[in-house]
Amino acid sequence: MEYVGLILALVFFALLLLNVPVAVAIGSATMLAVVAAGGTFRPELMIPECMKSGINSFPLLAIPFFVLSGILMGRGGMARRLIDFASALVGHLPGGLAYANTITCMLFGSISGSAGAAVASVGGFMVPEMVEKGYDRDFSTALTTTSATTGLVIPPSNIMIVYSVASGASIAAMFMAGVVPGIVMGLCIILACVLYAVRSGAKFGKRVPFLVLWRAFRRAVLSLFLMVVIIGGILKGIFSATEAAAVAVAYAFILSVFVYREVKFKDLPSILRETGVTTAVVMFLIGISSAMGWIMTMADIPGTVSAWLMSLSSSPVVILIFINLLLLVVGAFMDMTPAVLIFTPIFLPIVTKFGMSPLQFGIMMIANLCIGLCTPPVGTCLFIGCGIGKTTIAKVARAMIPFWIAMLVSVLLITYIPALSDWLPKVVGQ
Repeated sequence: MEYVGLILALVFFALLLLNVPVAVAIGSATMLAVVAAGGTFRPELMIPECMKSGINSFPLLAIPFFVLSGILMGRGGMARRLIDFASALVGHLPGGLAYANTITCMLFGSISGSAGAAVASVGGFMVPEMVEKGYDRDFSTALTTTSATTGLVIPPSNIMIVYSVASGASIAAMFMAGVVPGIVMGLCIILACVLYAVRSGAKFGKRVPFLVLWRAFRRAVLSLFLMVVIIGGILKGIFSATEAAAVAVAYAFILSVFVYREVKFKDLPSILRETGVTTAVVMFLIGISSAMGWIMTMADIPGTVSAWLMSLSSSPVVILIFINLLLLVVGAFMDMTPAVLIFTPIFLPIVTKFGMSPLQFGIMMIANLCIGLCTPPVGTCLFIGCGIGKTTIAKVARAMIPFWIAMLVSVLLITYIPALSDWLPKVVGQ
């Protein structure tokens, strides 16, 4: 078994460098590793069995529901209402439209649970609006792309459910753990916008009348109330985190179809089809990643990596820096779902030895992988943002640098200040 881990790693990363789809890379590497293990292991039996066990989890039922609710919200006019509210709230400040963009992405990303949907929905309105008001197109695109990822840290979030399944942490506790770090990420991005506003000499605008602000809030309040329904329902024990996903679908359906009336019944088949395709992709990634996790355990890869990290240094600060760097590299080449499933069992036992809670590590990992959504070659949000902003990755990359730095600062704060992640779950008894 001593060569199994080496074969698994070499084949996997070689296929990724060849731009092979990550699911195919995981499956191919796993199959070759099982063959190399020999003995009684038969890949045609073991891999399907591991895939079935990997997705046979009750909490994972929440994923298709949250995906569906996110699509309904994206098409249901919620983004426009949140934009109007955020613009009325901070639009008069120097650089106010940039702050409104960040706040809207945070709100919409957390409500929908999808960073990609936030980039597409918010960016479709905000990037042209910012360009018209004199903001640089590449800056506007970079801001929208990075701000949208905060919605994966602020609950509800599909990736938190995946991490909870991989680590055994409570989904409700993970949801609570992400609130403060998500706000910290957003504030770091807003700080980068403040520096941009100061450098560009932005001036105060005209403050909107209170009546206009009140009307904007009234139009957005039903969308904002979804977070209250989900989080409040979980904390009060009215429904579980998995059941909350179904509640989110019902709420988003009523809001989009009957209240806002921006989703028609004729649109539902295409929405359901999109939900099915997205769910199938996510579940396949979870299943095949579970198979890789099984062979990694058999080859004792977590133990080997742990021993290697411990040999580098005995300082928790240094080892956490190494783990963050590794996660940043992983996020640049791999989708979040398989990354969480593969690397949680490797790194979680290491950090818990230093007293880091599974909740804090989960938020730290997700925050790291959020940066990967904004960097090539995988960079899902980056590609969507460039398409929405009608620009190129090469042009956006320079404008992205201050926001990358802001996100790295937030990751370091999450890593070395446990209270950011652990305080709220303790307060609410999770």
